[in-house]
Amino acid sequence: MPWQAELPLGDEKPLAADETPRTIALGDRIVPYVLRRARRRTIALSIDHRGLRVGAPRRAALSEVEALILKHSEWVAKKLDEWRSRRRPEALKIADGMQVPLLGLQLIVRLALGSNRVLWNEQSAHDGAPVLTLFLRAPADAKRVLEKALRERARAMFAERLDHYAQQLGVAVPPLTLSAARMRWGSCSTNTGIRLNWRLIHFPPHIIDYVVAHELAHLRQMNHSRRFWAIVEQLYPDYRAARDTLKDLAAHCPQW
Repeated sequence: MPWQAELPLGDEKPLAADETPRTIALGDRIVPYVLRRARRRTIALSIDHRGLRVGAPRRAALSEVEALILKHSEWVAKKLDEWRSRRRPEALKIADGMQVPLLGLQLIVRLALGSNRVLWNEQSAHDGAPVLTLFLRAPADAKRVLEKALRERARAMFAERLDHYAQQLGVAVPPLTLSAARMRWGSCSTNTGIRLNWRLIHFPPHIIDYVVAHELAHLRQMNHSRRFWAIVEQLYPDYRAARDTLKDLAAHCPQW
């Protein structure tokens, strides 16, 4: 079985072998959390769409872990409430004049009669926003035709960025496959190459660059060690900011 490394999307995924689900009482609320034991020196708390997650040294006592959670109980409660209040995007509905995020811009989608082909207009008269016209045989074809057009645009851009960063890393350009995974933005396998989620095309180019750099770095380190992150930083120095932005954007990505 090939080694494989993946970049999480923003959805739930099964717990790893070193992760344990637990709960703790914070005032009048019972808060579930995931405790991950690892080779580390300190206890760290993090909160995202999955809830509270705690990283702790393997030998740290549970009482020590939960004492830290209790110490920061107000922060934990505040952050959990912020995530809970975020609304998930509604399923995408195709209509004439709708807008879809494309590389950090708003793509205007127009509908017309035709043979299920598309026409790109990169510089429209509408505030300079790009326009994509779908010439459809039937309204029911709209979603499929739009997705195909965006996938083609994604493949072309991803291939160009892979070539760019592979040259920087000094490796051969790996095979590229588009994915529609619900839980991964990208993955890297030593046998099959790199898979990138086509929905990254909705995000600004610098976010795509971060994901590409992240996956290519796995060709050197099939893990998330310090050496791995050093390679990512070499390829994309501002990776920390991009990583945080990606987490925020994931909550607002169009739902196909």
